[in-house]
Amino acid sequence: MLQYLSKKIGYGILVLAGVVVVVFFLFQGFGDPARLVLGQTGDSATIQNIRKELALDQPVWKQLIYYVNDVSPVALHTQAEIESKKLKGVFIGGAKKLAIKVPYLRRSYQTKKEVGTVLYEALPGTLILALAAMLFATVVGIALGVLAAVKQNTWMDTSAVFASVLGISAPSFFMGILLAYFFGFVWSDFTGLQMTGSLFYTDPFLGKQLSLKSLVLPALTLGIRPLAIITQLTRSAMLDVLDQDYIRTAYAKGLSKRVVLFRHALRNALNPVITAITGWFAELLAGAFFVEYIFGWKGIGKVTVDALEKLDFPVVMGSVLLTASFFVLVNLLADLLYGWIDPRVRMNG
Repeated sequence: MLQYLSKKIGYGILVLAGVVVVVFFLFQGFGDPARLVLGQTGDSATIQNIRKELALDQPVWKQLIYYVNDVSPVALHTQAEIESKKLKGVFIGGAKKLAIKVPYLRRSYQTKKEVGTVLYEALPGTLILALAAMLFATVVGIALGVLAAVKQNTWMDTSAVFASVLGISAPSFFMGILLAYFFGFVWSDFTGLQMTGSLFYTDPFLGKQLSLKSLVLPALTLGIRPLAIITQLTRSAMLDVLDQDYIRTAYAKGLSKRVVLFRHALRNALNPVITAITGWFAELLAGAFFVEYIFGWKGIGKVTVDALEKLDFPVVMGSVLLTASFFVLVNLLADLLYGWIDPRVRMNG
């Protein structure tokens, strides 16, 4: 198991290294960072100082090394860099220190705040939204998939399949607009929901208050497509498992239908479903951009879209790296779940 886990971690590190290089070169040439920092009013001397501070006067390969050194959790830094960048971590050595640190994602061009701080403030909103959407999609999707498999070729099965096809076909931004308009505007008097809102709101008398109802519409919008996929996969996997000999043997032993379905059939049908759940959870973290923007939900997606509008590239680059890290972490957790549910995965991996 340790060898299997080490191999997966190694693959994850290689993926992140590739993402860092791609992100760096992708945003090369999109305007002059010194101009984006100062605006159009900066004089040439100040611009040159900014270019020197951002290492823009160095060759591209050296800028890449500096960027990798900043975003890497293990790096080399001087004491001056540690103080100027306010790095956090453990530092060992003399003039050039070995740093085991929180990755430094540089500073926002617009707010001058550290990108890590900007994303950290927005991260809870995105995590809560993705978790709520995935919880809704998982519970309802598995239930509908099992029901469709057990009631194969009935109106329940046909309805579940038809609804899942519609869910797969509908883009999230389109469903978001429809749900926001009808449930947050037209029928808001009956639903009590609003078109926009965040997890917390400020009451003039009570201060900061929790607003879970603002979570309902964006979570439903974000959960529709994974719900459809999970329903289809659960139905297909359950139909395959229910035809196996050991299921007939379980029935022959006198086990109840509920025990056979949930203890024997569903557990053996979960591998493709886990793939969908983990893959979609990582995608929800990355794909919540337009949903957050439509509903005014404060999260990484909305922060990234706002940064793109303002050409605030350090925030966008930091967001991409953070999202890629979530993909790697979620996929690693998925591999661990596979190994726990099916030991054959560890042997083959």
